[in-house]
Amino acid sequence: MTDIEIARSVSLKNIVDVAKDLNIEEYNIEVYGKYKAKISNKVFENLKDKKNGKLILVTAISPTPLGEGKTTVSISIADGLRKIGKNSILALREPSLGPVFGIKGGAAGGGYSQVLPMEDINLHFTGDIHAITSANNLLSSLIDNHIYFGNELRFDKVVWKRCVDLNDRSLRSVEVGLTNKRKDKFDISVASEIMAILCLSKDIFDLRRRLANILVGYNKEGEAIYARDLKAEGSMTVLLKDAIKPNLVQTLEHTPAIIHGGPFANIAHGCNSVIATNLALKLCDYVVTEAGFGADLGAEKFLNIKCRNMNVMPDIVVLVATIKALKYHGGVSKNEVFNVNMDGLEKGMNNLFRHIDNLSNKFNVNVIVAINKYAKDTDEEINFLVNKLSEKGILVSIVDGFSKGGEGAIDISNKIVKLVDNKKELNYTYELTDTIEEKIKKVAMKIYGARDVIFENSALESIKKINELGYSNLPICIAKTQYSFSSDPKNLECVGDYNITISDVELKSGANFIVVYAGNIMTMPGLPKEPAAMNIDIDENGNVVGIF
Repeated sequence: MTDIEIARSVSLKNIVDVAKDLNIEEYNIEVYGKYKAKISNKVFENLKDKKNGKLILVTAISPTPLGEGKTTVSISIADGLRKIGKNSILALREPSLGPVFGIKGGAAGGGYSQVLPMEDINLHFTGDIHAITSANNLLSSLIDNHIYFGNELRFDKVVWKRCVDLNDRSLRSVEVGLTNKRKDKFDISVASEIMAILCLSKDIFDLRRRLANILVGYNKEGEAIYARDLKAEGSMTVLLKDAIKPNLVQTLEHTPAIIHGGPFANIAHGCNSVIATNLALKLCDYVVTEAGFGADLGAEKFLNIKCRNMNVMPDIVVLVATIKALKYHGGVSKNEVFNVNMDGLEKGMNNLFRHIDNLSNKFNVNVIVAINKYAKDTDEEINFLVNKLSEKGILVSIVDGFSKGGEGAIDISNKIVKLVDNKKELNYTYELTDTIEEKIKKVAMKIYGARDVIFENSALESIKKINELGYSNLPICIAKTQYSFSSDPKNLECVGDYNITISDVELKSGANFIVVYAGNIMTMPGLPKEPAAMNIDIDENGNVVGIF
């Protein structure tokens, strides 16, 4: 059966009953139909003094165009923990419409490890990303309106960009205004600073404060202009007043799932909201959350940005790998990765070992490798991989959540329960007091394995400006290709010395981090030659059909 057929074969619980399983009364949720709800902020207030549960972070090796199933593994672990009698909950990101209609497809898991209602989650859900888009573009409108009516703030350079939650390469470069034309560009909504702000805010008042602090441009003297100078923060907060509340849904096996916020990890910080994670830690003994793309991106940002923000560290990190991805990183073409190739598998394991080394030795966190099993994986390949890991003393488990749901994650669930009590002290990659250049070099050289960092003049000029504005003590968020440790997406094996080139740096004073662009990174993706949108439709019964 397809994912969508499996999803429709299950009778979902009413979302009111899912909330009651978490001891959340009906008056503390806002229902969106039978199977979705928003959770009142009062729930966390009532639980804030309760001891936190255990935090399980799921990340992965460097991804491939075929996908590694990180969300599927996250869901199966949450279901598996319940299978062995543990009280668990999911805390995941919301999918973006861009990938849903582009190359990646939906992001609600797959097979027998899904979050539901899958069509809604993959599409408009409860409208959070639309609200983020509206707040972003309201600020753009206020900026241009201010300039039109006399430009009292004396804007000379506008740095704030519009956004839309779709892949559209035509919007990478545009002209705005008929009378006062200027060059501009769109970002995809999940790369918007508003998305980062929503995900990093602790409550609606922190949200408002951060929105006020957004840098929107400079005047003729080079002085910063902020959203508060336009009195924009109030109306933007109003647009986001519901979006800041976390969303409650469920898995196929009725495990509660909080899905909230959706920044990309290659061009943003790649983690779900602080509000959702904090709430989940109060609601259940075990919280399974996820950081986007490979551990060099999502997990690095989770640990260096989100953990600093929350003052909470993961008790264990699950590193997802697949046989096909390891062969791909060993030089096997994507058309051949489902064929047995032991040499390619062994070479590709270098990628896995580097991620393990980063997590275990650089960050000092407990790690377990989850081999996400595919039907075409052979026993020969699986046994070879497990033996190689075991020889190095690396904890490993085969996860078959796609075919078996929580039943396929019982082994890893038992191993996680045994390991989470041996929590270590997290090592950050850099100190906030380091210079911006030092922070970038430490991530590039310690985590990416680069020999050196090359700063283009545009990046150095931007760093100088950020220093002048007094924001040098913020964490950094590096925008880099997800396909390689290097900044070259074609350099999969990363053999030999390589440098990381920094093309530009941007201050995100509302989000409280600095975005660093490594190489040619697009903040507005394009559609592939045959986008997934071509395969999505409505059948004769009015049901969604396609690639979800």
